[in-house]
Amino acid sequence: MQVREIMTQDPAVCTADKSIADVARLMADNDCGEIPVVDDLESRKPTGVITDRDIACRAVAKGKGPDTRVSEVMSENVVTCEPDADAQDCMDKMERHQLRRIPIVDAQGRICGIVAQADLARQTSHRDTARVVSDVSQPAQPSL
Repeated sequence: MQVREIMTQDPAVCTADKSIADVARLMADNDCGEIPVVDDLESRKPTGVITDRDIACRAVAKGKGPDTRVSEVMSENVVTCEPDADAQDCMDKMERHQLRRIPIVDAQGRICGIVAQADLARQTSHRDTARVVSDVSQPAQPSL
């Protein structure tokens, strides 16, 4: 099975200059917990991601307001996958990098989809899904 068979196509994206309030509304409107951050809405080339957890832990918990820019709280190291990749390769990448969601980029490097744990649960075996959830959920190792 290829990634294109399980991904959510054409996900909502934002730019780094948006406010976290704008992104929270985007998440609510699209029933999702991660929005890829792109350099601009036309090129859709990823520069980061922002999650509901980023908003809660990096903004709200630190007293930052709703006008805080996405650039202040987003994760910049984007791990991506391609739509033609094998779904198992995508799952392995999610496990290795402890990702609950992974943006999918086309041959030009533009966001064209996203794979979430829920997509895996609907499309892969229970054993594969359980392994990914377990591996992704391991406590993070402290930085040395």
